[in-house]
Amino acid sequence: MLYEMGDCKPTIPELEAEEDLIAAVQQIVKALGTNRNLTDDAWKILANLGLQLSNIAKVNESKEEADLEEDGGLCEIEQQLNEIRDKIMDREKDDSMIWDRRPEEAYEYLKVVDRAQKLTKSLENLSLNGFCNANALLLRAHDVLQTAMARLEEDFRHLLVQNRQPFEQEHVSFRSSEEDIVEAGSIASFGDDSIEDVVQRDSVSQRSEDYVFELVHPDVVPDLKTIAKLMFDSTYGQECSQMFINVQRDALDDCLYILEVEKLSIEDVLKMEWNTLNSKIRRWMWAVKIFVRVYLAGQKLLSDQIFGELDSASSVCFIESSKPAILQLLNFGEAIAIGPHQPEKLIRILDMYEVLADLIPNIDALYSDETGYHIRTECHETLRRLGECAKATFLEFENAVASNVSANAFPRGGVHHLTRYVMNYLKTLTDYSKTLDFLLKDEDKEDSVSVSPDTSPVSEEESVGRSSSASPMALHLRALISILECNLEEKSKMYREESLQHLFLMNNIHYMAEKVKNSELRAELGDEWIRRQNRKFQQQAMSYERATWSSILSLLRDEGIQNPGSNLISRTILKERLHSFYLAFEEVYKSQTGWLIPDGQLREDLRISTSLKVIQAYRTFVGRHINHISEKHIKYTADDLQDYLFHFFEGSQKSLHSFHKK
Repeated sequence: MLYEMGDCKPTIPELEAEEDLIAAVQQIVKALGTNRNLTDDAWKILANLGLQLSNIAKVNESKEEADLEEDGGLCEIEQQLNEIRDKIMDREKDDSMIWDRRPEEAYEYLKVVDRAQKLTKSLENLSLNGFCNANALLLRAHDVLQTAMARLEEDFRHLLVQNRQPFEQEHVSFRSSEEDIVEAGSIASFGDDSIEDVVQRDSVSQRSEDYVFELVHPDVVPDLKTIAKLMFDSTYGQECSQMFINVQRDALDDCLYILEVEKLSIEDVLKMEWNTLNSKIRRWMWAVKIFVRVYLAGQKLLSDQIFGELDSASSVCFIESSKPAILQLLNFGEAIAIGPHQPEKLIRILDMYEVLADLIPNIDALYSDETGYHIRTECHETLRRLGECAKATFLEFENAVASNVSANAFPRGGVHHLTRYVMNYLKTLTDYSKTLDFLLKDEDKEDSVSVSPDTSPVSEEESVGRSSSASPMALHLRALISILECNLEEKSKMYREESLQHLFLMNNIHYMAEKVKNSELRAELGDEWIRRQNRKFQQQAMSYERATWSSILSLLRDEGIQNPGSNLISRTILKERLHSFYLAFEEVYKSQTGWLIPDGQLREDLRISTSLKVIQAYRTFVGRHINHISEKHIKYTADDLQDYLFHFFEGSQKSLHSFHKK
C-alpha cells in the first residue's frame, strides 16, 4: 500500500494486529469447510461476527467520506494560508516600520495577522481532533505567525520609543541651596560669629505632584493595546511584555537622568563630604516626589491602558519596568540611614523621612497587589530605617552638646555659639514635632517607627494640650536644654571674675528663654518653663550685682569713718573712702565696658538696676558728708557716674583716665 504525504501511515503494531486478524479468519473459513453441522452456540457466534464485520464496513465507509471532506477543507485552509503568507512576506521585504506608513496599511496588516492567528488556532484544533493531514499545514502556519509576531514586536517597541513624551526639568522647580538655606556647621565648630539661625527648613516644591504625566503620546495607545492583545492571543504575550519592560525601564532611567539623580552605591554615599551629600539629599527629596507622583503614576497608567484587559500582565509589566528605578531611589535612602549619626544631618534625615512617609500611600496604591509586595516592603523598610536613624541622631545630639568643651573662656561673656546653635536647632525641630513625637515614643520598643505618622498641622488647642501633657519631644527638649545649661555652667568657671561668670550665665539663660518665648518652642515647653528660666537669669543678674558692687558700695557706708574714740567724721578717712570708691569704679568701668550683653532690653534693664543702687548710694553718701568734703576731692558727680554706667556691656573697652579731675 502506498501512502501519500500527509496521510497517517500505520505503525508496526497496527500491521501485526491486522496480520493476526487475517490468520484467524482463514482458520474459521477452513473449519467451516470441513464441518457442515454446527451447534447453536457456534451459529450465534458466527452471526455476531457477521454483524461486527458489517459495522466495521460502515465505519470504513464513513471514514473514507470524512477523509474526502477533510481533504477538501484542508485545501481551502491551505489556500487561505498561502494568501496570508504572501501578504506577510511581502511586508517583510520593506524595512520601514509599519506604523510609519499610512494608518490604513497598519490596520490592514493587523487584520492579516489576526487571520493568521485564527487560522493557526483552527489547524491546532483539527490536529487535536485526530486530523493528521492538518499537521503539515500547522507547521507552516506557525512559521508565518512567528514571522508576523517578530514584526509586530519590533513595531511595538518602535511605537513606544518614537512616541515617548518629552518631560523637561523646567516643568518643575528646584531652589538652590545658596538661595534659601543657611546650613548647619559641625557641632564641633561653634566658633563662627556669623551663625545665628544655624539651620532652617527649606521647602520642597509642591508643583506637579497631582499631575499625571502620560509617558507615551495618547494617540498611539490604542495601537499599542491592539498589538498587545493580538500578541497575547497568539501566545506571544511574554515577548510583548518583555519588550515593554525593557523599553520602559530605559524610559524611567531617562526620567531619573532628567531629574539629575545619579546612580550611587552605598559606599559612594558614605564617603561623601557633608556639603556634597547635603545637596544630593535635597535633590533626592525633590526628585522622589516628582518621580513617584508624576512618572510612576504615568507608568502605571500606561501599563493599565495597554495590558489592563490581559489578566495580570498590567501589574507585572508595571512592576518589572519600574522596579530598578524605584529601588535606586530607595537605595540612596538606605545609604543615608546607615551612615554616621552626625547632628548636622538630622534635619535632612527628618526631611527624607517625612517625604517618604508622605509618599507611602502613593507607593502602596501603585504596588497594591501581591506582585508588588517586595517593593512595598522595601519602601516601608527604608522608612523604618530612616526613622531609626533620625531618632539615634537626635539622641546623639544630646551627647554632642554634653561633651562640647572649650579651651578658653568665651570672650566678653556674651551668648555662646553653642547656645545659639542648640536653640536655633531646637527651634527648627519644632517643624517636625509630630514626626519626632512619633519617633521618640516608646524608644525601647522595636518597630516603633514601622508606620508613618500623621504630619498634618497642629492646632493651637492641641499645642497647649501637648505642652501640658509633656509630649515625647517636649521631654527630650527639656532634657537637652538642661544638658546645655550644665555645659554652660562648666564654661562659666573658666572666667576668673565671679561677676563675669554670672553675666555669662545671665546672657545665655535669657537667650534660651527669649528663643522659646518667641517661637514654636513655647508650645512644646510651656509658659511655666519660661517663667522658671526668667527667674534663673534674674537670679544671675542679682548675683552679678552682688559680686560686682557689694564691696564697692560698702565704701559708701558710714561705718568706720569716725576718728578713733570719737563720733566726729574723719576727713582723712572720708577722703580715702571716696578715693577708693573712684578707683574701684574706674576699674569696673574699664573691664565691664568691654563685657557684652547682646540683648538691648536686657542690657538696658541691668544698667538701670545697677544705676539705681550705685547712684543712689553715692548721692546719699556725698550729700550726707558734703560739709566734710572738699570739692577737689569729688572726682565725679552723680550724673557723671550715671552717664558712665550707661557705657557698660557694649563689648568695647573704655577708660576713665582721660576724665580724671586735677
